Amino acid sequence: MKLDVVLGLQWGDEGKGKIVDVLASEYPVVARFQGGPNAGHSIHFEGKKFVLHSVPSGVFRDGSINFIGSGVVLDPVIFREECLAIEAMGVPVKERVVIADRAHLILPTHRIIDAASEAAKGKSKIGSTLKGIGPTYMDKTGRNGLRVGDILTPDFKERFLKLKNKHIAYLKQYDFEYDASENEQAWLDAVEYMKQFEIVDGAYRVNDYLIGGKSILAEGAQGTLLDVDFGSYPFVTSSSTSCAGACTGLGVSPHSIGKVYGVFKAYCTRVGSGPFPTELFDETGEQLRQKGFEFGATTGRPRRTGWLDLPALKYAVMIDGVDELIMMKADVLDGFDTIKVAVSYEVGGKQTDEIPYDVYAEVKPVYREFKGWKCDLTKVKSEDQMPSEFKEYIKFIEDYLKVPVRIISLGPDRDQTIVRN
Repeated sequence: MKLDVVLGLQWGDEGKGKIVDVLASEYPVVARFQGGPNAGHSIHFEGKKFVLHSVPSGVFRDGSINFIGSGVVLDPVIFREECLAIEAMGVPVKERVVIADRAHLILPTHRIIDAASEAAKGKSKIGSTLKGIGPTYMDKTGRNGLRVGDILTPDFKERFLKLKNKHIAYLKQYDFEYDASENEQAWLDAVEYMKQFEIVDGAYRVNDYLIGGKSILAEGAQGTLLDVDFGSYPFVTSSSTSCAGACTGLGVSPHSIGKVYGVFKAYCTRVGSGPFPTELFDETGEQLRQKGFEFGATTGRPRRTGWLDLPALKYAVMIDGVDELIMMKADVLDGFDTIKVAVSYEVGGKQTDEIPYDVYAEVKPVYREFKGWKCDLTKVKSEDQMPSEFKEYIKFIEDYLKVPVRIISLGPDRDQTIVRN
């Protein structure tokens, strides 16, 4: 069997949670391969809304296996809160969630380091969610981290205190007040809760799923333009959000990758600092924010908004090897007379369709304008009901990217989804 991948192609918040939930019925296994509780995957069904931070988005499907891979970083407290909320809905979460023993743990002191580091940056801050994710990945690459498998060892408490003390020594460089023992007992209690889950060697288990005939849907967090290697560095996340991250985060070979789904909004949003060429600072931007309810699912922060950026989208498609596109939130554009799409940039007096290396470069988008469809797309139930203006918008995107738009979401609910032939 193959492992198919769902990825965000922008700066995150594209709506991947809904799509994974929709597709999960076709996959016995859904796997998270990177990121941490800074992810906020919103799922709407049966008139309810649930936001998942660490648990894969297939958890509400009967009989599903939801695998948390080695590339993920887990905060035990947030994980426990999320699982208890899922259990309260009658979902047997302990039966459906499996955790890789090589996934790293976020300590309370990681969150303190995150806050101290961000405060010290002043105006140069990157817009961290302050969940301790960056410092946890720093410990991972610095070979100091604690992993989920460590909680099963007899000297776990000693390992925990050793890393905590290392963090306290590190924090001496900052003028930042904190209490190193704050939330510590809650964290240790949550670690005990985690022991109730099946903890396995991730690489062996995932490959056993594939060999045994179980297809896997790998669920990306954040978006390709936030990739630590290929995103708008340093305004990026700390993990590999591209398709390659599915291999390193789950322990599978590139040969195992099947279909790659690329998820994008019909416009753009971004949370935190960093370049955003098509950003709107006017009433149009606010209209996008309000109608699209563009506020962080995890933080509640207002998202920056702007028109669709096709050069950036084409870059992400190239990096990820996208086979099929999934368009989200086109219904948010229903009320606009004119809709714009960036087709190239002006950088230093020259026109280009490539993203510049310098994140501080002055980039002026070159737009193509489209006539708005001025109708309620949420009531559209099939492709033949789509207005001609919307079809033209889709076709232009497909022609530019050379990839088909296979799925279109026209509302938050599972049923508001059109699969095109």
